[in-house]
Amino acid sequence: MPEAASLADRVLAGDPRALARALSLVEDESPDATAMMAALFPRTGRAWTLGVTGPPGAGKSTLVDQIARALRARGVSVGIIAVDPTSPFTGGAILGDRVRMQAHAGDAGVFIRSMATRGHLGGLAGATADAALLLDAAGRECVIIETVGVGQAEVDIVRTADVCVVVLVPGTGDEVQALKAGIMEIADLFVVNKSDREGADRMVAAVETVLGLAPTDAGAWTPPVLKTEATRGVGVPQVLEAIDQFRAGAARKVDLRRRERAEYRLRELLTSAFLDRAGRKLAAGELEQLGRQVAERKVDPYTAVAGLLDKVCGA
Repeated sequence: MPEAASLADRVLAGDPRALARALSLVEDESPDATAMMAALFPRTGRAWTLGVTGPPGAGKSTLVDQIARALRARGVSVGIIAVDPTSPFTGGAILGDRVRMQAHAGDAGVFIRSMATRGHLGGLAGATADAALLLDAAGRECVIIETVGVGQAEVDIVRTADVCVVVLVPGTGDEVQALKAGIMEIADLFVVNKSDREGADRMVAAVETVLGLAPTDAGAWTPPVLKTEATRGVGVPQVLEAIDQFRAGAARKVDLRRRERAEYRLRELLTSAFLDRAGRKLAAGELEQLGRQVAERKVDPYTAVAGLLDKVCGA
């Protein structure tokens, strides 16, 4: 597709308007997006991705802003994907760029995009992975992905980012949240933000205690637990230093995470392609009718799926 190829060339040249247009195409699942992403994919893989997740109200956006500032001071170009709740009225992201853009609006080295979850579970938007690839292709050296506020089961960020930072805040029951297995397992680094609040030291001690109970291999990375006051930039240099240490010392883990990410993305695309083909091959209402038959116990779901596979893909 000539239009997709032209847009891809402009993205590779770092054109911010082309990048914004390309991001809209992948969010809207446009047919042009597939050809564009195929053209861009060989030119990706240079950026490293930082995931920032944690419960609502932990100050993730403020911390991301400060990390971006620190990276820019090093001369590193930054792309930020801020995943927001979906507006029930427009389907777009609530708040989004209008708030986050203010601090970096005049800096061409920072590109920020808000994305609505649009019902996608796991703390990310459905197009987040492709959006990160677009920012990579556009020459951003670091891509920061800030998730919508998540719980212990919403941990898709570990399948998307090279480094995962979990942000907690004292005094709101997060001591319990921090001890839940999902969040504990994805973190490469814990940040107790708003550490001027009462209970910050108690939270740090609780997380460190749980980390100490987990079995680890000799020489394996143990996630540090750091305190910050992101509104004032306190503790942010230490956070960046810890991220540097992880990237330097856990290269094998990052490589494994990237291979797992590629396999997971293949599974996502395969599922999407199958459902798309099923939608074109099955008669209108056929899937709903089959669902009623399963609900009425006229057919078991395993036989039903086998029949669907034969019909959609051929015997």
